[in-house]
Parts: sequence; C-alpha cells; structure tokens
Amino acid sequence: MSGASDRDEMLQEARRVLTVEASAIASLAERVGDDFVQAVELIEAATGRLIVSGLGKSGIIGRKIAATLTSTGTPAFFLHPVEGLHGDLGIVGPGDVALLISKSGETNEMAGLLDHLLRAGVPVLAMTANSASPLARNAAVTLDCSVEEEACPMDLAPTSSTTAALAMGDALAVVLLGRKNFAKEDFARIHPGGLLGQRLTVTVADVMIGMDFPSLSAEAPMREAIAPLAKMRGTLPIVDGNQRVVGVVTAGDLTRLMERNSDFLEVSAGDVMSREPRIARPEDLGSAAAHEMEAYGIMALPVVDAGGALVGIVHLHDLMKSGAV
Repeated sequence: MSGASDRDEMLQEARRVLTVEASAIASLAERVGDDFVQAVELIEAATGRLIVSGLGKSGIIGRKIAATLTSTGTPAFFLHPVEGLHGDLGIVGPGDVALLISKSGETNEMAGLLDHLLRAGVPVLAMTANSASPLARNAAVTLDCSVEEEACPMDLAPTSSTTAALAMGDALAVVLLGRKNFAKEDFARIHPGGLLGQRLTVTVADVMIGMDFPSLSAEAPMREAIAPLAKMRGTLPIVDGNQRVVGVVTAGDLTRLMERNSDFLEVSAGDVMSREPRIARPEDLGSAAAHEMEAYGIMALPVVDAGGALVGIVHLHDLMKSGAV
C-alpha cells in the first residue's frame, strides 16, 4: 500500500498534468480568430462531406472529431492516410473538404495524402502545431493548435497537443451545430438507439394520462378533491368553465389546510390551489417535463393544448418508467 508521500506525489503529478492541459486549451482560445471563421465557412459551403485524417494519436483524435461532427449535423468521415494512399481515396468525392491533423505537419504519409487531395481539387484545412510545415503552407486554412509544452515530463507522448486538437475539433462542431440550427429533434433523429435516444424521443403525449382523469372547478369544496387527489397520485388540476387550467391542488396543499382549518372540507379549491401552476404541452420532450418537475419539486404537471385547455396530466414516475429521465 502506498504511503502518504507516494499518495501526495501522485496527486501532485495528476494536478500538474491537468493544469498544463487546461492552460493549453486556454491559450488556444486566445488565438482563435479569422482562420477559424474561414474554416467554418469552408465546411459550411461544402456540398459533400468533411474528410478527416490523421496518423497515430492525431488519427485517434481525428476519429473522435469526425464522430462528433457527424452526430451534430455535419457529415464527416475518417480516412486513414495510409489506407487512403492504398485505395481508400475513392471515398473522396466532388464537393468534399478535408481536415488534416498533424502536430508536426511533416509526416510522409500526410504529405502524400495532401498531395493527392490538392491534385483532386479538394480544399484542405490543416490542424497543426507547426505553421511553417508543408501541411500548413499548402492548406487553404490553418488552425494553430500549438502548445507551450506537453504534459508528458519527457515532452514525448502527445498529451497537451492532442487535448488542444480535440478541443479545437469540438469548437468547430459546436459552432457548426449552431450555424445549422441543429435542434434536439435533429439529434434524436440520428441517435434513435439507447438511453440517449429514448430521452430525446419520448414526448409528454406518449406518457401522459389523457383519458378518464379528474379535474375540479375553483368553486368546488375541498371535500370533492379528496378522492380525485388519491386517484391522481396527489395532483389535481383546477379548471374554469372552458376547461382552461387556472390552478393545481396537491395532497400537500390538503395536508397543510387540514392542519390549520378544522372546517377544511368546506373550503373552496380556489382558496387552496396554486394559481400559477407549471404546465406541459403534449409535444414537449418527456425529459424537459421531468427537468421542470425536478427544478420546482413537483410530482406532476397538467398538460394543456395551445389554448390552455386541460388535455391530460403527466407524472414524474411515468416519465421515469418510460426512460425519458
């Protein structure tokens, strides 16, 4: 078992690494400028896909950047530079743009891929730490991802530099996401599987109780609220003559009324109800409704149509069962 000094040394080294890498990203943020804007505009203008390539650790980062772009509305494909030179260049088509990632910008494999892309008329974006490299000199746009130091104490293993490149890729993806008005519904459409897909596809209409649910008028005495509160698991919508929701009475409201008024059964629901209830609409995402309930400490929401008329009620437990939470 490690002693106290070993523990302190491990924690100190971990904090140093995190600090160095955080500093690298902060420095990157200060240098983002017109080149970044040009890169975004070039990707936006492409009628094809973004071809992302890199070798070694840069290739791993490139795969993640391509995946993030694709999942947020910018079609991207990772091309291994060696495989590209041995037949896979066939995936590159008219209208494509290439993003080449290389810390040195001087590797032979990337140079060969760059040459073929330029011959094919494919615009090239470079992500490199060496602005004087062949890659940077021949690229249409170069994103400076240089770092002051690697977190590796021997300055050998790519650490800060790969973190910086990954962060720059995320910046591109998120800016492009906003430019394309990419919404939650779009995200759900291309992420239909798994828990994330469920959270983004389950709507309030899928889960709400939309038939045979009780409501009460504001003039009704609280004696009429007891059975409906039990049936609706402690939340009862209060409506006007046009079925518009004007309030909500909860089991907690009833309990507090009983504690302070012995004649509680004759008190009107309007005197007890919360007059500005939180509501949901059928088309709302279930996850959004659940967030609303959790934020305000409530267990259910009346569901209303565009005119404010009551059409159902949705409970947090049902949203949890559906996988929306």
